[in-house]
Amino acid sequence: MKIRVATPNDVADMFRIRLCVEDNKMNMEELAEYGITPESLPEMLSGDGRGWVAELEGQTVAFAMADASEATVFALFVDPTFEGLGAGRKLMAEAEAWLKERGCAQAWLETDSDTKVRANGFYRHLGWLEHGMQEDGQTKFIKDL
Repeated sequence: MKIRVATPNDVADMFRIRLCVEDNKMNMEELAEYGITPESLPEMLSGDGRGWVAELEGQTVAFAMADASEATVFALFVDPTFEGLGAGRKLMAEAEAWLKERGCAQAWLETDSDTKVRANGFYRHLGWLEHGMQEDGQTKFIKDL
């Protein structure tokens, strides 16, 4: 599995993966409400933002995105067909290392508060600590880098 920095050419695959996940499902309209569109995503991949994709045999199977100005990992999604192959762990390691390189001593992320959502256990397994429920119902996690 190859991990590389995402480029604007990866945007279509990133949306394909984001729309096919089983947990934390959203459609294009819902993503647009958060300002996430095919037009806005390329800008999020530069400056204080960075994205990574995981490729398996030339196919993009997962992606992650982080923002150093906010010290956050704000996206990590794996195509359900390719779960369990380590793409999520590798992408998170890239995001954490990049945030640390950019001077972030601690990072945060938010995810669905439903404990049945697998992301909760995944983040805990990687050393992220629950930091409380947010006003929007999401659970915040933090990690020292």
